[in-house]
Amino acid sequence: METSPEAGPTPDWDQMTRWERAEAGRSLRRKGWTYGEIMAVLPVGKGTLSGWCRDIRLTEEQIEAIKARVPSQKGVPKDTNWRRRTEVEAIRARAATEVQERIIDSFWVAGVVLYWAEGDKTSRRLSLVNTDPRALNLFIRWIRNYHEPHAEFVLGLHLHAGNVESDAKTWWRAALSMPDAGFHKTFIKPPGTGHRKNHLAHGVCRVVMRRSGDAWQRTMVWIDRLSEENPSPLIDLVRVASSTAEQIPLKDKAAGSNPARPTIRQNQTRA
Repeated sequence: METSPEAGPTPDWDQMTRWERAEAGRSLRRKGWTYGEIMAVLPVGKGTLSGWCRDIRLTEEQIEAIKARVPSQKGVPKDTNWRRRTEVEAIRARAATEVQERIIDSFWVAGVVLYWAEGDKTSRRLSLVNTDPRALNLFIRWIRNYHEPHAEFVLGLHLHAGNVESDAKTWWRAALSMPDAGFHKTFIKPPGTGHRKNHLAHGVCRVVMRRSGDAWQRTMVWIDRLSEENPSPLIDLVRVASSTAEQIPLKDKAAGSNPARPTIRQNQTRA
């Protein structure tokens, strides 16, 4: 390990982006520094630092070096997540065996491909963002078919200044048949950015499955394995794409003609 500098925090800390600050902490951790040694030179809390460095594993040599210079053993990493890691390995192993059987199920394939294209693949929870309630309804049905029949969801909105938040929440609750759905704090984009003119009347909606860590792990394996399969079964997607929307119960069947939500053909024309 490099010797910890005796100087205070990096002079440009206030000018650094969040990513640059996180990378500064990760860089020192990769060199074998303890959290205490990092916090002595960077103005960051232990919780934040732990989040930045959670995927970094010290080498045996680095651990031995910490033991040699820190008599109290404070800072020596302890494997406290072994039980969860074992659970995840079992979940992923089972998920891998399911692909060969389910690849002939066009609705399963459609959901996996939808999540592959649009889903959150970094936060370790099942989450999908879209402007089209048909896609989000498909996502919800897919989860209840293949993950958890009684899955619960929370919603989140991304609105522009000028959108009416209460109206948007009412609209999305109706469109997704979730009259009692809760919402995360709404993000409202301030005026003046100017790079988008066709503001959506009801904004963009995020659907998050509660307690979905295991389901997220399964889905990631399904995506990986599906990408390796022979593509011929994916021909069924052509059929499911045209039939699924008709099977989804929506409050507003005429939503596709709503000028507040442009159709695909209109978007392509503008492009």
